[in-house]
Amino acid sequence: MTVALESAAARPGGGHGRGPGLLQRLKHGYQKYWYAYAMIAPVVVVLGVLVGYPLARGFYLTLTDANSLNSARTIGVNHIEATYEFIGLDNYQDILFGPTAYDRFWSHFLWTVVWTALCVLLHYTIGLGLALLLNRRMRGRTFYRLLLILPWAVPTFVTVFSWRIMLADSGVLNQMLGALHLPQPQWLEDSFWQRAAAILVNTWCGVPFMMVSLLGGLQSIDSSLYEAAEMDGASPWQRFKYVTLPGLRSVSSTVVLLGIIWTFNQFAIIFLLFGRTSAPDAQILVTWAYYLGFGQQPREYAQAATYGVLLLSILTVFTSVYYRWLKRNDQLAL
Repeated sequence: MTVALESAAARPGGGHGRGPGLLQRLKHGYQKYWYAYAMIAPVVVVLGVLVGYPLARGFYLTLTDANSLNSARTIGVNHIEATYEFIGLDNYQDILFGPTAYDRFWSHFLWTVVWTALCVLLHYTIGLGLALLLNRRMRGRTFYRLLLILPWAVPTFVTVFSWRIMLADSGVLNQMLGALHLPQPQWLEDSFWQRAAAILVNTWCGVPFMMVSLLGGLQSIDSSLYEAAEMDGASPWQRFKYVTLPGLRSVSSTVVLLGIIWTFNQFAIIFLLFGRTSAPDAQILVTWAYYLGFGQQPREYAQAATYGVLLLSILTVFTSVYYRWLKRNDQLAL
């Protein structure tokens, strides 16, 4: 008892003494981990310049009426100062609830959600099927793996331009359909078939990544689990349902999230397949934002930046909800 009282009295402020302040903790942390701070400082500076400043600048532009007519520019030797004004949240109000909100935002948002869901579903199901085939012992398995990974290794613009040639009215695909006496769609002209062509090309480009990721997950599952399930009389479907899918849960959750983010922001395929002005019904949010900012006159910089902030907000909210859903499912599984 005496020792406890003496220890309490020895502390500054008696038994009710406070811990070190914020500045003291920061100073102590710097003295202890100064080498780590010095190592990460260049990365922080680079990220601040390449990510932080453009993000802050873009958010500021969303609060203005900036376009190509009132922004600062240089014509010859004459420099024209910026004349755009601060308008607050009017851009968000106009895009989300304005008279043309459905045509300019909500229709593209709905198509972006459908496009993302269909593409990721096809990526996962086809990739999982191919991964299951390649995980089996077969002759020439290495050759098949290299062959199936080629669409991912080839540069995107080469793949998309090749598909654009094949999807033309007189392309290889329509010639094959004609030889089979099947309808020959206008892949690059009709709005429905433009969307179908975009999903087809994106599926071709995205399946290899999903296949490789899931194949790695399959190879990490302990084979003794399959042997035990087989000895218990489990059917192939039961082994897939109760061994394979739970074993792929962590890999699947990660690759599905990455697939959703990449597909939601997939600019290259839509842009290279249809260009800046064609296929207005097939434009997703990111390509529509590019059109507003760089594909028309005057260029609506503020509107395009607002689309960028909305895209970031949508993906941030979705990612947080997705992780909470996964965490809750993991707790229920335990």
